[in-house]
Amino acid sequence: MSFTKKNVSLAEGPDPRSSIQTERANSKFNPEQMNYFLEGSKERSELFKGLAQQMERDPVLFTDGSYYDLTKDQQRELTALKINRLARYRETDSIDTFNKRLSLVGVFDPQVGTRIGVNLGLFLSCIRGNGTAEQLKYWAFDKETSNIKGIYGCFGMTELAHGSNVAGLETTATFDKETDEFVINTPHIGATKWWIGGAAHSATHCSVYARLIVDGEDYGVKTFVVPLRDSNHDLMPGVTVGDIGAKMGRDGIDNGWIQFSNVRIPRFFMLQKFCKVSADGDVVLPPLEQLSYSALLGGRVMMVLDSYRMLARMSTIALRYAIGRRQFKGDNVDQNDPNALETQLIDYPLHQKRLFPYLAAAYVISASALKIEHTIETTLEELDQAVAKEDQRAIFKSIDDMKSLFVDSGSLKSTATWLAAEAIDQCRQACGGHGYSSYNGFGKAYNDWVVQCTWEGDNNVLGMSVGKPIVREIINLEDKDKKVRGSTAFLNQLKEYTGSNSSKVVLDNVADLDDINKVIKAIEVAIIRLGQEAASTVRKESLDFVGAELVQLSKLKAHHYLLSEYVRRVNEFDQKELVPYLLTIAKLYGATVVLDKFAGIFLTFNVASTKAITDLASIQIPKLCAEVRPNFVAYTYSFQQSDMIVNAAIGKYDGDIYENYFDLVKAQNPPSKTKAPYSAALEAMLNRPSLEARERFEKTDETAEILSK
Repeated sequence: MSFTKKNVSLAEGPDPRSSIQTERANSKFNPEQMNYFLEGSKERSELFKGLAQQMERDPVLFTDGSYYDLTKDQQRELTALKINRLARYRETDSIDTFNKRLSLVGVFDPQVGTRIGVNLGLFLSCIRGNGTAEQLKYWAFDKETSNIKGIYGCFGMTELAHGSNVAGLETTATFDKETDEFVINTPHIGATKWWIGGAAHSATHCSVYARLIVDGEDYGVKTFVVPLRDSNHDLMPGVTVGDIGAKMGRDGIDNGWIQFSNVRIPRFFMLQKFCKVSADGDVVLPPLEQLSYSALLGGRVMMVLDSYRMLARMSTIALRYAIGRRQFKGDNVDQNDPNALETQLIDYPLHQKRLFPYLAAAYVISASALKIEHTIETTLEELDQAVAKEDQRAIFKSIDDMKSLFVDSGSLKSTATWLAAEAIDQCRQACGGHGYSSYNGFGKAYNDWVVQCTWEGDNNVLGMSVGKPIVREIINLEDKDKKVRGSTAFLNQLKEYTGSNSSKVVLDNVADLDDINKVIKAIEVAIIRLGQEAASTVRKESLDFVGAELVQLSKLKAHHYLLSEYVRRVNEFDQKELVPYLLTIAKLYGATVVLDKFAGIFLTFNVASTKAITDLASIQIPKLCAEVRPNFVAYTYSFQQSDMIVNAAIGKYDGDIYENYFDLVKAQNPPSKTKAPYSAALEAMLNRPSLEARERFEKTDETAEILSK
């Protein structure tokens, strides 16, 4: 008889805990130092760990497996309590530190992160992007919105009948000269503001996107601050709101709808950094209409960062499970040894090929998340300075930078969120039946996550908006030899890889596949050749005819940015002993997430030879997986995500997958409760009288004899 640490057992059970300890002991690099790379620096790494420790010790913010059994009403109430708690941290955190805190909250409780993010991110970002310095000071600081106090904002862009096409929004803001007011109105049901986070219960004010109408002329969509509720939290006259109800996920967010019935606001409630309306009705239009959408850029950046953290969390769960779970006896086990253990899932080549690409994606995306975060901060800061100085030259330079930022952030947001959504489900499937349990995190993670693929509209629409300028730049290169600047400057190589050079192969053998710089060059050439073909179609038809190609261009553009920035960061990283391990990740990402998935494009346009693509599957990917295998635990541990953040019974640090899972199941569903609340219905079904008895024995032979006389 043998005994486990937790309970009495009559036989030797599985010992996954020892397996993960063995794997961890055999790791070849320091995970804490690797985390410095992932988070950008040692200082940032230590800050994130400190924030995580604070929150996992906080009695209100702490999250565990009970999270998965909450009803919608319980989620709403708990989310409100957590926001109240986080508001206290906001009073002492710097804005930068609190944003990092929210980045972590977004991993283990995304509905809390989003509900705060709508107020501090979208509402205030809209004011920062479109309001004057005085307007930002008033709404953000004088009214204490930035401290989650006083007023609470929501973001009124999306309408019931319009999402991605922001320029087509139909809510109106009509200027009344006599009263110096705007009249905000919802003209029909299609213009009802919809999906507005915080509108149903929380928000006191809304940044409303509405059509500016002055003297009967429509000047397009502009932004306005509209009060929804007074200081008693009662609705303002003319404002009607409602709850849009249960969603696929994130039920802790009070998404609502809003209708405005001739609601009057002062003229100075219009955000007037770029577009201005005087008391006489004179209108000054912005130099670029898209500037009013700059509030969305912060959300895109956050979604790229969220993608990194979600990929890290999901791959950690699935890979830890793959250590402890043994299934069948594979080729690495002596088939004739009756005492031989079954093979660990992670030792099956197919399992490695399924999971390691998502591990690699987390690493690669981390670098670009930091880069794009820095880029947006500097770009918006330079734009604000240019506007403040009324420096037209600097304003138009900033506008050029903004256009490039729209392309980069759009391609990264759509590609990264798609990749994370794919990872959640693939990691779930790799955990077999246990992946389907809510207690192992995948179900709620997926339902909460996939909204990111449609925030700002469908990712395909966003992808097309990125592909269009690439095609236009190629047309301008062909027709006017107009050089391209910014992150698509590689398009200037057009003549080197098209025309008589259109068959020039970049990747021809395994050595080429193993050269990450050649892989990056291959992506550039693929974009050039695919883009040129799309351009030739556009010349005959229109951009609508190449929608699929535009999305593919957007994805390839994102992968180019991701790999280029990752390699740049690796080359600059001061922990040189970690560089070989980081480069292996880059090669694996390029081989699996890019070359394998887009093999059709690379073959069709002669970017890679048939032999190279054949060797990719048979030689390169298995080789890279074998290189990752000895250290994959160290790679996941480098994310430094605690058990609270991972929040999966089969994904805990100690690797005791069966004990942890069974304990949580019993805690949430006590076996002492032997009868269900609906047991009476079951008992009535099983213990019902016979059919004859229920028919009062009215159809028996005896009754027939009596009634037949």
